[in-house]
Amino acid sequence: MMGTEIRTFYSMKEMSDSLMDQINQYKALSEDYSEWLGSLLRSCEETRKNEGWVQKSAAMQKNMRGPPKKIAEAGRSAKKKGEGKSKKNESSCWVQSGDLLLCSTEQGEAEILFEAIEEINKKIQGLEKFKTTLQQLERIGLGKNVDYIVYIKDDVPEKLVLRTRDSSQAGQNYKFETDITVIGINR
Repeated sequence: MMGTEIRTFYSMKEMSDSLMDQINQYKALSEDYSEWLGSLLRSCEETRKNEGWVQKSAAMQKNMRGPPKKIAEAGRSAKKKGEGKSKKNESSCWVQSGDLLLCSTEQGEAEILFEAIEEINKKIQGLEKFKTTLQQLERIGLGKNVDYIVYIKDDVPEKLVLRTRDSSQAGQNYKFETDITVIGINR
């Protein structure tokens, strides 16, 4: 995955297969991070029950078990409560070092896991929307002589250019020529 790129697909099936692979990769990554976060929060609950961030994080993680849309809404509502604060002020565990924030606590680890899961789920939503659009395009029956040029930004398709292949060009894509020479060996 490159983030921003332009890819050309030569069939709707090729594009759909690629999209499903990407959705499955993101879902697996989201599940892995959710398990990591759950494990972290369980271990912190046992040792730091009285710290407010552990209780808030555990409640947010329970909300994350729903569909991606609900997770994003839960993240937004949590951010609204702390509006007007910079990232450094949201929690005292972060220290600014140039353009980078540094942290050495479990709270910081939980925060980056929440952020990563939220971003991944946003990408899954974008990919699912594109998948729906592709299904609509399939229903209207786009021709077989079409190339699909996709502009992908932050790993999510944003624009699609349909380019009709010339009939002469279509034949060139599948043309195979070879010369075979057989040399006989007498024994």
